Amino acid sequence: MSDPAQELEALRIEAEACTRCGLAETRTQVVFGVGQVGAAVMFVGEAPGFHEDRQGEPFVGAAGKLLDRLLAEIGLDRSDVYIANVLKCRPPGNRDPRPDEIEACQGYLRTQLRLVDPRVVVTLGNFATKLLLKRDVGITRLRGQVYPWWNRHLVATFHPAAALRGGDRVLEQMQADFSLVRGVLDDSVTAAEEAAEQLDLFSP
Repeated sequence: MSDPAQELEALRIEAEACTRCGLAETRTQVVFGVGQVGAAVMFVGEAPGFHEDRQGEPFVGAAGKLLDRLLAEIGLDRSDVYIANVLKCRPPGNRDPRPDEIEACQGYLRTQLRLVDPRVVVTLGNFATKLLLKRDVGITRLRGQVYPWWNRHLVATFHPAAALRGGDRVLEQMQADFSLVRGVLDDSVTAAEEAAEQLDLFSP
């Protein structure tokens, strides 16, 4: 019987040598993801930034500090969750991910989701949300509810960097979304009926 932790480590080694897209030429290092197999919550962001590219770990800059704060507010620690990004390499200048880069990298995320097998997936920002929910509308319209997602739950919220730019209003909305995550874990919040069709979702 396969060991998910060993499979995840093998996937990390594969990703660290990846040359599937042009970002391999400009990265400092691959930012694969951090956390344990079996984590109840998995966060999916957009792509590594400057600090992540240098340190090899997702969400280690100012956005990461805010993520840690939001986790603490719902009784969780970074060590309790798994954190990854749609892209494993930093786009130059922190530009938006390109479709070909997302296509080249999404197999890694798909396998991470399958191996970690979280109860709740939290998408941070537009790119992760649109990829996993297969919706073409922005995060402002998709946040604020829980979606059924491959026998799991998905909560969409803003990227922490947006809260750093957007002030108290965005932060308050993120806090409300994190409360939904806590509610799912406590079995006090259920998924919205109007969620995306199962067959149209990004599959883990």
